Amino acid sequence: MAADHSRERISIGDLFDTMGDRAISALMLIFALPNAFPTPPGTSAVLGAPLIFLAAQLTFGLKPWLPKVIANRSMRREDFETIVGRIHRWLAWAERMLKPRLAIFAEPPAEYLAGAACLLLSIVLLLPVPLGNILPAITISVFAFGILGRDGLFALIGFVMTAVSLVIAGGVIYGLVKAAIYLVLRWLA
Repeated sequence: MAADHSRERISIGDLFDTMGDRAISALMLIFALPNAFPTPPGTSAVLGAPLIFLAAQLTFGLKPWLPKVIANRSMRREDFETIVGRIHRWLAWAERMLKPRLAIFAEPPAEYLAGAACLLLSIVLLLPVPLGNILPAITISVFAFGILGRDGLFALIGFVMTAVSLVIAGGVIYGLVKAAIYLVLRWLA
């Protein structure tokens, strides 16, 4: 799709149709991995919103589905091509690392816990924090790889990274709120 110069834009629905009924984790990887790198402004909003729906579906073991309002979101084909170019090397590296091991951490019910962790991380991903989407996106990608490859080691790493991501995001949000309160109080004084 990135090399199809007849397209002006690529929508989330286009990606969804291309994936068909493949695993939710594959779709989560498609939407999370580009956010692990600095991308054009607005990309995390376009690619982050579907993650909330997909992570919720993973949490409850449902089939993938996206509402039209999300499926119709799109980006320029050139931006998509740039993103694909950036992630291709990392994708190939991760695929070489995957091995079926510790499957108990990459299959239900642990898969549902991974979905809940990804749901929290997806919400953090949407927050307008400069470069604040990178660690949550990497963590969601690690979970997606673990579930796709039935690699429990990747899933375990994902759980550890979730804790780190949430602590960092919480600290940043706390700092921003404290700074805003300070500025408001200073302005009113």
